[in-house]
This record gives sequence, C-alpha cells and structure tokens, in this order.
Amino acid sequence: MEKSGSRKARLNVKLIANTQDGELVSALAAKLCYSDSDIEGLKEKLEVKEQSDFIRKIVSIGHHSVLEHLNFTFGVEGVSRALTHQLVRHRIASFSQKSQRYVGHGESFQYIVPKTIEADDRLLAEYDSAMDEIGKIYDRLAKAGVPAEDARYILPNGCETKIIITMNARELLHFFSVRCCERAQWEIRDMSFEMLKLAKKAAPAVFENAGPGCSRGACPEGAFTCGKSKEIREKFQNPKNFL
Repeated sequence: MEKSGSRKARLNVKLIANTQDGELVSALAAKLCYSDSDIEGLKEKLEVKEQSDFIRKIVSIGHHSVLEHLNFTFGVEGVSRALTHQLVRHRIASFSQKSQRYVGHGESFQYIVPKTIEADDRLLAEYDSAMDEIGKIYDRLAKAGVPAEDARYILPNGCETKIIITMNARELLHFFSVRCCERAQWEIRDMSFEMLKLAKKAAPAVFENAGPGCSRGACPEGAFTCGKSKEIREKFQNPKNFL
C-alpha cells in the first residue's frame, strides 16, 4: 500500500514543442546542398510526398547534418537523479532541471522504485522505510535552519526530479540508438522509448527506423550483445507499439 504524499513517482513524458515544418526544413537544407536553385524555388517544387521520400533517403545514406535544423523539446517528470546523471552525458542537447538547491523536499518527497525492488515485499518495505527516514532527516535539517542547498546532500539518487530536454533530430537518432538498447539502464531506456514514440508521430520520415542498432540490422554491441536482437527488432518494427 502506498503511503499518502510520498512513494512512487510515475514516468510522464510530453513533447512540449518541435520545429514547425521541421521535415520540410531538413529536406530543403538537403536539396540546397545539391541544387543551384534559390531557396524559394526549391520550396515551391518540394511536394509533401517527395519531401518524405527525400528525408528517408538522406537518413538512410547518413547525411544527418541537415537534421540539426529540426529541434524537439520534451518535458519529463517522474524520473530519478540517477537517470538525469546519465542523461546529461549527451552533450549536444540543452537541459533545465528542477533544482534541489532552490526547491525544498519535505518529509513526503517522491522517489523512484526499481522494479527489482518492487517485486520483493520484504525489500520494498526496507526501501520505503529508508526513504521515509531520509525524508524525516531532511525535514529536521530544514527546520533547524539548514539551507536547501546543504540539506539536499542527504537526498538519494532515487529522488524524483523533473527536466526539460531539447535535442535536434540528429542527436535524437544517436540517443535512441544507445538508450533504447537493452544494455542501457532500464529507467533511461523506458524514458527514451516514450520520447521515440512522440518523435515518430511528429516527424515520421526522420524517425521511421529509429531505435537501437539491432532494430535495423546486426547488433553493434559485439560480445556484449543481450542476445535478444530478433525480439527487439520485432518490437521496434511493429507500428502498434508506437500508437
């Protein structure tokens, strides 16, 4: 039974904004590289079907620089500090995260519960008890006048946070390749899959074959392969999983 005001935070991913006519912009940028026509002339000639076909072509041949004109901004809630420490390693991106320095965390702070712990009642009770105690200590520190920027040192990696992420389409293709992979940590893998579903709806031609490397061909992990390439390929090639 969940305690009131605390316990498990739920993953919530939203696409806040993306470049208007982003696929058109990327297609125009690619066309411009191979044409002596003016930009307005190229735009008038570029039909929707041709635009999508051309985007698929440039993605397949690796002409990904033109995808940098297409930006996506995601709002993410219900993730841990353990996740965001991994996330910010993706340097071609912008991040704005809920501050533990300026935002206090009371006794009922939310936190993430790994499935491996949640599956065992005994371990879950110990985990919840530890989190409750951390919340109480934090509360006592705050009441004693310790500033939030110092009280936060007691908070765990599992503490819930919120973050806004902006990446261009080129970086997102790379992000999905490594973070949708089964070898990625489960929490960031779950988040990246939700991001991919939203990106596919917004720019279907760009992200048509996006996902881990094995969803497009042989597993790139070599000796470190999870051994489930066939199962993963079926998952990422099934349109029903992205509705």
